[in-house]
Amino acid sequence: MDIALRPASELAAMIRTREISSRELLDHYLERVERFNPQLNAVVTLDVERARRRAGEADEALMRGESWGPLHGLPMTIKELFETQGFRWTAGDPQFAERVAEVNAPAVGRLIAAGAVVFGTTNSPLNGMDVQTYNDVFGTTNNPWDLERAPGGSSGGTAVTLATGMAALDIGSDIGGSLRNPAHYTGVYGHKPSFGIVPRRRVRPPGLMGTGDLSVTGPMGRDAGDLDFTLDIIAGPEADRAVAWRLELPPPRRASLAGYRVAAWLDDAFSPVDAVVLERLNDAVEALRAAGVAVDEAARPAIDFAETDRVYRSLLAGNGARGSTADVIARSTATEDSLALEDADEPPAVPRTGEQRHREWLHLNEAREQIRAVWDDFFRRYDVLLMPVTQVTALRHDHGPARERVITVNGKQHGYFDQLDWVGLATMAYLPATVAPVGLASDGLPVGIQIVGPYLEDRSTIDFARRLADVTGGYVTPPGYE
Repeated sequence: MDIALRPASELAAMIRTREISSRELLDHYLERVERFNPQLNAVVTLDVERARRRAGEADEALMRGESWGPLHGLPMTIKELFETQGFRWTAGDPQFAERVAEVNAPAVGRLIAAGAVVFGTTNSPLNGMDVQTYNDVFGTTNNPWDLERAPGGSSGGTAVTLATGMAALDIGSDIGGSLRNPAHYTGVYGHKPSFGIVPRRRVRPPGLMGTGDLSVTGPMGRDAGDLDFTLDIIAGPEADRAVAWRLELPPPRRASLAGYRVAAWLDDAFSPVDAVVLERLNDAVEALRAAGVAVDEAARPAIDFAETDRVYRSLLAGNGARGSTADVIARSTATEDSLALEDADEPPAVPRTGEQRHREWLHLNEAREQIRAVWDDFFRRYDVLLMPVTQVTALRHDHGPARERVITVNGKQHGYFDQLDWVGLATMAYLPATVAPVGLASDGLPVGIQIVGPYLEDRSTIDFARRLADVTGGYVTPPGYE
């Protein structure tokens, strides 16, 4: 195996023990970027001079017996949507094409403080708001399994960079599956943390300071162990709360794969899953059973999928409107006021719009808390719930109007944003969800499985993903990128 494809935790250990220098590993990744990136367009900005200088300083520090932290000298990239000091920070928007970040996003700052050497940034869609990765500043990112297909979004550049061994580590954001969908579409691992355990609050104005009530930052990697390794670094309270609060996540619930109490919800009439994806998910369940794991395919949390999806999409719309201008709000308020007031006991069948009133958000939040209580009861009886990430394998590029795009499931057309159905279940309820690759579909494209667990028990879903690799094989390098 090419050293570039090894787990980040292993590479960090090799640097610490001086089996390889930070500068040598950086140059190796830069060589792979030069070789592979022209056809992928995943890494969109490089700062080679600064990275080589920091890598050299890391090597010199080790020779003096100094350590910067667990990532000492490890070369990595950062999703361009995150502020990374000194790098372009465009969010894919041409009006910000020359903007340079003046500060680090909280998670980025933690990675750098732990010793990381950031040498580049990875592509994402305009403002992170798409399930594929392209924008008018940096162009289109291609899936290494099929260049005619998208790698998902919004962390598509991150996923492709990791899948092809162009960096040791990267992170993604997730509000609508933005790191989980790309992990599934490209065959890598991704972890959506429990809401609130990874700081997101901006260091200082200008810009939005609030963190919303759905979006999270999480690790991605080629190895499930790297998810835990990275989460240890980036998790913690927001800076202004760290003076008093501490975060101590519980250990995994079980000490063996067979010890886990597993439920599987792999298909649903509300959001049908394509046969090529479902085949691989069923294979993963059978592999678990062959390994002695009891899997209950009838168990379900006592929630209504359609109603949960409505609450999720309403909350998502509210989050998306945080930066709305006065004229947009004025145009939308009339529509919102024409809808029936939310009622937690007898909810209407329509989702709220982005310009929902605060009283309507309160009703939605109450509905969410009632759904969260149901999940809490479910996870008293089960440790993890296996679900699809989305209904299909990687889609072909489609840059037409979003409202006109579709996905095809078992020969029938469904809405493009139905890709959010299965990821929304965990997002709305603040639950941790880990995506693990479980093989290739009959169309030759990767399939990931979503492992959902109880709130704040992130280590259980990650541990299960790590152990699952023993029976399903885990990460596989796309052909030609070995």
